[in-house]
Order: sequence, then structure tokens, then C-alpha cells
Amino acid sequence: MKSPLLSLPGAVPAEGVDEGVAAHYGDLFREQRALADGTGLVDLSHRGVVTVTGEDRLSWLHLLLTQHVSELPTGQATEALILSANGHIEHALYLVDDGTTVWAHVEPGTQEALIAYLESMKFFYRVEVADRTADTAVVHLPAGSIAEAPEGAVVRETPHGRDLFLPREGLEAFAAQAGPPAGILAHEALRVEQHRPRLGFETDHRTIPHELGWIGTAVHLQKGCYRGQETVARVQNLGKPPRRLVFLHLDGSEVHLPPSGAEVRLADDGPDGRKIGFVTTSARHHELGPVALALVKRNVPVDARLVAEDTAAAQETVVEP
Repeated sequence: MKSPLLSLPGAVPAEGVDEGVAAHYGDLFREQRALADGTGLVDLSHRGVVTVTGEDRLSWLHLLLTQHVSELPTGQATEALILSANGHIEHALYLVDDGTTVWAHVEPGTQEALIAYLESMKFFYRVEVADRTADTAVVHLPAGSIAEAPEGAVVRETPHGRDLFLPREGLEAFAAQAGPPAGILAHEALRVEQHRPRLGFETDHRTIPHELGWIGTAVHLQKGCYRGQETVARVQNLGKPPRRLVFLHLDGSEVHLPPSGAEVRLADDGPDGRKIGFVTTSARHHELGPVALALVKRNVPVDARLVAEDTAAAQETVVEP
């Protein structure tokens, strides 16, 4: 879906997965600083929105998700994953229950596959699953924002700010009074700084939750059965994940950022050294300069000097080896 906020002055459309909203509105660093100071908003109206209603909604979702949600308090935000039978991450959901409905926003374009899976698991449970993407827009207000949510909006409050589920027709009016808007690139730069993984960026077809630090925030280790739980328990109790997420401080003298998928190597091995990982997301931060998240092999020393494509990089531990 193409956001109406793309018609605002200075708006430059985002590309790829985030197509449909603005990459920025003319000043990336100003937009980042505004969000860091608790002002402005981020248009996330391209994200998928899925709802689950019915009296069994929480107990049913509890059986399917990695998170403990059977007694989720009204208004309390949480996040959860859906895993494959082998424990690989398939979906990431950002949830809140408003007392009658569970609202979740998900990565753009993933809602259809998610709904197909949920529908296949309904059996005799009293639940209804709906795709609300066409009529509901997600907007992010940064931590510290004093903007008031419009009447009737569903609010998901987290340490990083508030996600609002708004009627799509009210997006322009809300942005006009709660702005100025910041683009998705500013939002992504702060996400990278906060070491928060994103499905499809920090994940590939074999990613397990331990590799990204999603244990605790999106995976509850004391809850009952769910698909993929055996892998989670085995890694937690008996071993270590094969890879780990790291934060990279990149050489600021380079003009270009290493793209997603760029090879990460040990600097001491030279330009022909073997690949020990890859960049997942890179960004230009208003204070830290060029930074990135990367997945590297677990046994890479935490003090090793790295090279991301052709850019020197110093690593900061996110997931302990």
C-alpha cells in the first residue's frame, strides 16, 4: 500500500520491503535526532495488521506462539515468534490485546502466509482471524513523545515508544497534528543502535531465536508446548547457537555502507580470508556514524577485528558466544 504521507514535501519513497512509505523527508539526521528526542512519528502503514477475536484467542495463541500469552493483561505489549518444526524463525508478531481483540503488526507482505497458518490451526477453538491491513495503519511514536493517541486507536506501548493501530483514513490527520514525520531510514538507524532484530533482515531460512537475542523478549522458556520448542530447549540447556548477532562500528572514512548480505571476514586474514558471517542491516547514525548489525560464527573472538565487505569494523557483543 502506498501511504498518503508520501505526498508530503520532501518525501523520498523507500525501496524493497519498505516500499510504500517514505525513506526520509529530506534530512535523515534531523529526523533521527527528533525521534531520539521523543518528537515526531514514523509512518509504518505498510506493515501487515492481523487481528484475532473470540473468547479462546489468548489460550489458542498461547499454543502456537513462543511467548506466554494465555494470561496477557489488557493493554500490555509483547512480541512473539512462530517457528518451524526445526525451530527456525518463520514469523515475528508485535502484539497487544485490547480486551476483546488481539492486534498484531507484522512485516510487510507476510500477513497472508501468517493468516494461512493460523487458519490451519483453528480446529475447534472459538477464534476468528482477520487481515486488517487494508483498513488499519500502524504509526510509531518514539519514547518520550507527548502526542496523544486519537480516540479509538489501539496503543501498544514499549520501552522504545508506542505503536498505534489507527483507522487508515485518519492517518493524514493524525500526522498533521503529531508530526513532523520521520522516514523509515531514521527508524531503522535507531533500531540498529538498539540491537533489535527484524524478521527478513537479521533472519534467514535457518535462523533460531538464540542467535539474535530473542530469548526472553519474544521467547518464554517456561511455557508449554509449541512448534519448534524442542530446538529452543535443546540449545538453551545443552549447547550454543551456531551464530551470534554483533553490532559493528564501521570505518567512517568509507563513502558506501556495506549492503545487507555483505561478507564479514577477519581483518587479520586479509582480503582473501574466509567468510565468517554477513551484514544484516547497515545504517548511518546521527551520533555513532556508520553502523551495522551482522551475524557471525559463534566462535569468532569478541575482540577480533573484522572487515565488512571492504570496510573495517569493530564489533560490539550483542549475543554472548
